Amino acid sequence: MLPGDEVRDLWVVNGRVRTTPVPGAETVADGGFIVPGLVDAHCHIGIGPDGPVDLDAAHEQAVVDRDTGVLLIRDCASPLDTKPLQERLELPRILRAGRHIARPKRYIPHLGVELEDPSLLPGAVAEQAAEGDGWVKLVGDWIDRSAGAGADLAPLWPDEVLAEAIQVAHDAGAKVTAHVFGEAALPGLLAAGIDCIEHGTGLTDDTIAMMASAGTALVPTLINIENFPGIAQSADHKYPVYAAHMRELHEGVRATVRSAIEAGIPVYAGTDAGGGIAHGRIVDEILALRDTGMSAEDALAAGSWAARRWLGWSGLDDGAAADLLVLADDPRKDLEALRHPELIMLRGRLVG
Repeated sequence: MLPGDEVRDLWVVNGRVRTTPVPGAETVADGGFIVPGLVDAHCHIGIGPDGPVDLDAAHEQAVVDRDTGVLLIRDCASPLDTKPLQERLELPRILRAGRHIARPKRYIPHLGVELEDPSLLPGAVAEQAAEGDGWVKLVGDWIDRSAGAGADLAPLWPDEVLAEAIQVAHDAGAKVTAHVFGEAALPGLLAAGIDCIEHGTGLTDDTIAMMASAGTALVPTLINIENFPGIAQSADHKYPVYAAHMRELHEGVRATVRSAIEAGIPVYAGTDAGGGIAHGRIVDEILALRDTGMSAEDALAAGSWAARRWLGWSGLDDGAAADLLVLADDPRKDLEALRHPELIMLRGRLVG
């Protein structure tokens, strides 16, 4: 049973793990490696390649994720109210972050709440904190078209407004994360006390040190960063400075994430599924984390028990939710074993 090397039996009663024998229990798996359910810590249930989707399509997205072993999703903002999906026992557990908060023409159209006046950010954060399940998602930087030819990534929010807005979220019991590709927005976000950075391709030695000191988490979405060269190519003519910057960020991402890991920043697996990334690719993201220099076990933890603990869910302790996989082979020796679960159990029920 992972983590660790203990050989033991587990029982499941009323959707909960039990570590003591249960008379008359039915055996559903005999042998193998038990892994706490996988986590996609940056996923978008409700967003498709062409923008927002309806609830039926969102349901199918969640099923695709579930069938790859993802049993807990941090839905990192969606234009769709997915609360009805949380009531469907066959779907992964979904922690919602409400909608993205952005500025007009500074994010993907139709996905977020757009604020003309940046001073309105604290109020918008309060609204999304009330809508979500303990998380709020900001757009921290985006291409600044007002800068004219060659425009580049620029911060969306003044530092003093960020500090107030993040304090509003914390007072409401919510955490804040932000989409950040470049370097310029990171110091203000980190100084304001943000809890997590998404992507983080623009991290420098100084901002890595700030994150490590504060315990700020990083979800690097490595398989999404592989889209940067295509984004750069499409921007070459109109925004050449931005295009060159995106290529530079892509080229340095593995070294950047490796430096973050070595500094002790908590790093978790998230695919950024929805839009340009297909659902069901959590194993690809775990493999990508390993390829930055993480051990296989640490990469697995980043997409399983460590991520569950970070999001407030336990692993396989007595009384924990019975969300688990059974694998024939040890995934610490070969992470590809994650692609072939013998059994997937969600809320104590066999699925898939």
